[in-house]
Amino acid sequence: MFNKGTLCIIKRELRSRLFSRSFILMTLLIPIFLIGILAVQTFLAKYQGDEKYSIEIISEKPQVTGILKSEFIDNDQVKNGTISTTYKTLDSAEFEKYLVKIKTDILSKKISGVVFIPESALKDKEVRYYSLNPNNISLFNKLKGPINKVLVDNYFSGKELSNEEIEFARNDVDFTGFKVSEKSTFEKQGVGNIVLAFLFTFLLYFSLILIGTMMMRSVVEEKNNRIVEVLLSSVSSKELLTGKILGMTITSLLQMTIWLLPVFFLISTTWFMLPPEITLTIGISHLFYFLFNFLIALITYLGLYATVGAIFDNDQDAQSGQWPLMMLIMLPFFIAISMLSNPENSIARIASYIPFASLIVMPARMTILEVPLWQILLSSFINVIVMISLFPISGKIYRVGILSTGKKPKWSEVAAWLKYKY
Repeated sequence: MFNKGTLCIIKRELRSRLFSRSFILMTLLIPIFLIGILAVQTFLAKYQGDEKYSIEIISEKPQVTGILKSEFIDNDQVKNGTISTTYKTLDSAEFEKYLVKIKTDILSKKISGVVFIPESALKDKEVRYYSLNPNNISLFNKLKGPINKVLVDNYFSGKELSNEEIEFARNDVDFTGFKVSEKSTFEKQGVGNIVLAFLFTFLLYFSLILIGTMMMRSVVEEKNNRIVEVLLSSVSSKELLTGKILGMTITSLLQMTIWLLPVFFLISTTWFMLPPEITLTIGISHLFYFLFNFLIALITYLGLYATVGAIFDNDQDAQSGQWPLMMLIMLPFFIAISMLSNPENSIARIASYIPFASLIVMPARMTILEVPLWQILLSSFINVIVMISLFPISGKIYRVGILSTGKKPKWSEVAAWLKYKY
């Protein structure tokens, strides 16, 4: 399989791709793109906008109204002018009449919304909000703190509780995760590994689809231009397929290594100081496993994409024919992304041993969890076996399809190509 002819094809692929403008641009732009995504996501999460709210807060109990007024005076959103508040005390019947009266002001946006705190809210914390946009979660987050504090204080008023006990009852539960492993110490966990799991999953998903599509189009182009007939006069179809796969694999592996260099420096040096909440707790071995897993995935999918390219004569037919391969990449991607909220869900655990799916799910899973070594080895063994088993099948279809022109073959005809000796 690997001989002088294969080596010539590898050199040809490296010359055409490694020094191409697209390779250099993608290598440089993808890290910038990923940083941009994280920056935009952070900005959107923190950006409050310049929208100002005019809120009327109405309570059934006068003492609650007074406490709310004093509480909101110290609120940052009120101080900086983002929220302006007015206060009234009305019972339920009066409030219904008042709501009809100010309906025009709400519709004209003179009043952003009306918060009504019935007497029953002092027991169940159920507060009503009337507005053109009654599902403004951003606004709710700004209002709920002071309102919750007043309701809790009122609930515990008259009871023999200290200020510390009331403050304890008022606070929300704050979870801090600690990783339990075979180490004698327990490591405090932030969101760093979750970010890395998302990064690894996205890179695998993006790279496999992009590189696979490039391989498919390259085969279709060579087939249409009759270049493949010239190449096959010097090398066999097996050497041609092997050389194209290995040449593109080397290029893609080098590109991925460059993309992972920032992660390597973050976990192996003290050049960069990360905030405690995004501490990374993976080792260099994780990166080596990721690159090895990416190598297996490349060889597997490039063989399949080359097969699809050999079957069809034009890009349009090839695009429709690649959908099964895209589903083999997209479904594991969605499983890996869903795993970020619950790493130990049964679907992700099973998918980490299923062929094709494990290529994307296992790297994300072992980034978040302490996965036993035998599970990683089993997943890698399954992937290697699948890769070795698929290559002869891809080779047979490629050998016949690359020289077949004319009408679009039926899938039954493609299956018949497997009977040919490779």
